[in-house]
Amino acid sequence: MTTVFDFKADTLSGQPADLSRYKGKVLLIVNTASKCGFTPQYQGLESVYRQFKDRGVEVLGFPCNQFGAQEPGTADDIGAFCEKNYGVSFPMFAKVDVNGDGAHPLYQHLKKESPGLLGTEGIKWNFTKFLVRKDGTVYKRYAPTTKPEEMSADIEKLLAE
Repeated sequence: MTTVFDFKADTLSGQPADLSRYKGKVLLIVNTASKCGFTPQYQGLESVYRQFKDRGVEVLGFPCNQFGAQEPGTADDIGAFCEKNYGVSFPMFAKVDVNGDGAHPLYQHLKKESPGLLGTEGIKWNFTKFLVRKDGTVYKRYAPTTKPEEMSADIEKLLAE
């Protein structure tokens, strides 16, 4: 069975990262953008990360420019924006596509495992979130309108598994 831990992705600094490094942790995976109405959710994502990181939770941010070209910057621009404006300390990855033929394999997997409003074919918008169990299986997909702090009960549940 394929899990999230079977995938690789480049970090924001361009270094390849094997997601198996997160085995045994609860993951919150989110496609992000710096110029979106939901961009203030970076603050909530960072808050959730700080609240739960010592208990085995990782937030993984994947910038995406597919929705209204709301992530036009370079990796350096994205990193500086996230740090300066929201104090982001959770891992950020290189910009990816989440929809279409060029969708990152991780996102192809996430959509297949947890279909949303657009079925297995699509992510609706920036800040769609996926919560992943410690074994790498997808627990649930959350809409862009779901604030990260609203996911705390589900995170607690997965930490207790």
